[in-house]
Amino acid sequence: MTPTDASLLPDRWHSLVDDAAVFPPGDADLSDALTAYAARSSQWYADLVGSFVVRDTELGAVPPGVPASVVLTSGAGAIAGVASLAARKDLTLAGLEVAVRDADDPVGNVRRIDAAVRAADLDVQVFVEVPGPATASWLAAADEVAACEFHLKLRLGHVDHDLIPDAGTVATWIDAALDRETRFKATAGLHRAVRHDPEGGGAHGFLNVLVATQTLWDGGSGADATEVLEQRDGARLAATPLPSARRWFTSFGSCSVTEPLDDLIALDLLEKP
Repeated sequence: MTPTDASLLPDRWHSLVDDAAVFPPGDADLSDALTAYAARSSQWYADLVGSFVVRDTELGAVPPGVPASVVLTSGAGAIAGVASLAARKDLTLAGLEVAVRDADDPVGNVRRIDAAVRAADLDVQVFVEVPGPATASWLAAADEVAACEFHLKLRLGHVDHDLIPDAGTVATWIDAALDRETRFKATAGLHRAVRHDPEGGGAHGFLNVLVATQTLWDGGSGADATEVLEQRDGARLAATPLPSARRWFTSFGSCSVTEPLDDLIALDLLEKP
């Protein structure tokens, strides 16, 4: 396979990884990260990578043509500025990522995001992160996300291992997304394919999340999905058919592209030319 054969990458892995090199723990220099993103386009695995994830405060340094997923550092209030900058510099917006900040009124917060997107006349995917476990308040906010035709963003990792959501919580989030027929992306700590135990605590695997999504979509229970998310047998996970998982689990942000790639190769899910 030559670099021009990148489209031969199986569809189920296309745009699975969003390049979040500038975010912790990678914290790459923006210029270096953009150079690496551009250079990757000639590699055989180019289609594995989707958008380039960048903070709204750094969007102006992203060149036209680079699909940018923009993390809004100041919530809905940043949307108008992002829209104006993108129009002025002819930037390509792949999506907006925004966290609910009002814990006392998450539904109202989602509505404010929707109002800001409409006011800016943006036709772009919006991923909303609703912090916390799937309480009644969380589920109500997820209802509003679905009503606004937005998507969910699930934070699966944290620099403080004590704050990494457990498998049961993640299963409930995924089940809630599927119940609302709402697509979702993941962020933080998902750069390895299979659940593992780095120093300080457990870390989720992106293949576990894919298989858990498929399990729930096929009618499995929350307990079934929780068991999948806790599975550490990579070969068993890799053998699971995933006909529908990517329809719902769109991508995950990772500060490393090589680690997800290496794991897919090691599990015989991709063949290195």
